[in-house]
Amino acid sequence: MSKQLDKRLVKFLSGLKKPLGRGHRELITASCVAVCILLLRSIGLFQSLELAALDQLFRLRPYDPPEERITIVAIDEASLRHVGTWPIPDNAIAQLLQKLKAFHPRAIGLDIYRDLPVEPGYENLVKAYKSMPNLIGIEQLANKKNASVLPPAVLNQLDQVGFNNVIYDIDGKIRRSLLYWHINNQAHESFALKLALLYLKSYGINPQSAANNSEYLQLGKAVFTRFQANDGGYVRADAKGYQILSNFPKLRCPNPSADSCSYRQVSMRDVLTDKIPKEWFSDRIVVIGSTAPSLQDFVFVPQSSDFMGAAKPIAGIELQAHFINELISAALDGRPLLQVWPKLWEYLWIFAWSYLGAVTAWRIRHPSRSLISIVICCLLLMLSVYLAFLFGWWIPILPSLLTFGTSVIWITRYLVYTQEELKRSKEFLQQVINTIPDPVFVKNEQHQWIVLNEAYCRFIGYPNQLLNEKSDYDFFPKHEADVFRQQDEMVFQSHQPQESEEEFTDAYGKTHLIATKRSFHKDAAGNYFLVGVIRDITKRKQREEQLKRTADELYRSNSELKRKEDHLRYLAYHDPLTGLSNRKFFMEQLHESLDWAANNNLLLGLLFIDLDGFKQVNDTLGHEIGDRLLVTVGQRLSNCLRGSDTVSRLGGDEFTVIVRAIPNVQVAAKVAEKILGTITEPIVLDEYTTNVSASIGISIYPFNSNDSENLIKQADTAMYRAKNLGKNRYEFA
Repeated sequence: MSKQLDKRLVKFLSGLKKPLGRGHRELITASCVAVCILLLRSIGLFQSLELAALDQLFRLRPYDPPEERITIVAIDEASLRHVGTWPIPDNAIAQLLQKLKAFHPRAIGLDIYRDLPVEPGYENLVKAYKSMPNLIGIEQLANKKNASVLPPAVLNQLDQVGFNNVIYDIDGKIRRSLLYWHINNQAHESFALKLALLYLKSYGINPQSAANNSEYLQLGKAVFTRFQANDGGYVRADAKGYQILSNFPKLRCPNPSADSCSYRQVSMRDVLTDKIPKEWFSDRIVVIGSTAPSLQDFVFVPQSSDFMGAAKPIAGIELQAHFINELISAALDGRPLLQVWPKLWEYLWIFAWSYLGAVTAWRIRHPSRSLISIVICCLLLMLSVYLAFLFGWWIPILPSLLTFGTSVIWITRYLVYTQEELKRSKEFLQQVINTIPDPVFVKNEQHQWIVLNEAYCRFIGYPNQLLNEKSDYDFFPKHEADVFRQQDEMVFQSHQPQESEEEFTDAYGKTHLIATKRSFHKDAAGNYFLVGVIRDITKRKQREEQLKRTADELYRSNSELKRKEDHLRYLAYHDPLTGLSNRKFFMEQLHESLDWAANNNLLLGLLFIDLDGFKQVNDTLGHEIGDRLLVTVGQRLSNCLRGSDTVSRLGGDEFTVIVRAIPNVQVAAKVAEKILGTITEPIVLDEYTTNVSASIGISIYPFNSNDSENLIKQADTAMYRAKNLGKNRYEFA
């Protein structure tokens, strides 16, 4: 039954983690455990255990310095025999008070109920009451468990009374001190607080509201934080009145011969018989109360607990001394009071230890290392709580230990379950992939091989036993292993299949080209696997490389042929001297330009250009200079025209220009003027400076003609007319 429940819990945890992602396993586990523990804590299931843990902190703390400010006058069995009866007669109490008064103590506390006279000696006792302003008596306020016990009437009139009610926890121990109690809108002060205020008055310390919280009491250096019902390990505790968590001191007994004591303790009989030195009372707080076993005035406090043996109670008067000492030490010496964290901090603390337990169990999977880490964490937790307690902070240790341990157990059980599933998955995968002829490998999240088929082992050249639980870096060159790791990680992160081509060097140093298809798989326990199937594509790649080389050679051959074709076409349509288009190209361009002009209803200008004085340069300076002159003129013509215009050399010193898409004939005239100005600029060839001009004839489509031949003839005729009229000019047809 237990095993089935464990499996259900593990499956529930696994199912809960799926929607939130596998990377948050520790966080989800810690959160679930912390919430469960906090819920159980909120119903009080751990209250007794937490209080017991607090008791052990009190027991383990070091001893405080001896307390010399308080002396207990004990009404023990010997004192009862001395006075001869109980209750003690008023005359004996009056005599005791007078002797103590002579020692000049700062305050005297009488922890004995004296609501009724006990003759003989009542009148003497009343006189003693009235003569001692530093005397505090007691009363018991009524509550659900006890009836009220009135204080001495005289002391009540003098406002020298404090209540001695105490708060019991569920286990019968006292861990809290009650400072104030309001009944019927009337404030009552405790017996311990009354005495502490009398003592502190000589230091100028009076009760006042705390600066950071006006509802809290401040005495000297100490602010007394009011106890709340759910502070620390308490759950819905009785928080009536103004309570504080008591930080009980651990004092060495100044009288080693006494059976049980924490303060200097003297017998009432010895005081009455003048056997006690004055300095034991002078300038101190003296409290009078019962320590006789027959009077049964004993209580249990945290220090009463012990690992072995029965708990040891302390006398009620010693408890009051503890309360008084706590108030005075905090106010004068700054001794830490017992405080608790806000609930949010406690919850975060408990969750942090839950998360630490989950992380420790999940990430440190080696049994011995995990056990050592767990022990160290537990010791660290207990040490942290103990050190915080020494500084006055009560930090919950039991919920933290429970969340830490539960998270460890939960994660450990989950790991056991996943290991069982992993083993079954490996066995199943091994059976399946051995039937596949291609090399197949299976890796875990740590990129280690966990399952390999026989084909893979033959392909890599190593036996299965050597490869198992090893990684690529153990057998392949680093650059190859880096590629494999990168491809594996892509599949693990995306959960999508990937196919890639890689280099692969086997055990014999032979390099293969492989195609690997990787896919992601997950078993019932949530273990992640990567399954890879390999194909050797070395021969295919070699054939592809051969085909590629052949294709490259064909491409280069075709490119060479095209280059030659382009060169021949260039020679066929361009003048070899000037590089301008030749007559053939000019005619083709003219026909196309006329068609375009007709379709778009635009004008077209045709300019015929003949150089003036070229023959003289050619005859006097030579044909080489003449050719260079023609090249320069061709460049100037190209530079002064638009990109859409076409300039051609028809032969000799004759050039033509097709001016496309002109809005009117004046544009053609401006082009002619620009050409004339450009050509007439001096031309320097070697050491010779030459000057030539040009005669230009212009025909306009469609004004002069609609066909190319007539346009050419009219432009040619106009060019000759310009030459006859004086050269270096243009004429329209």
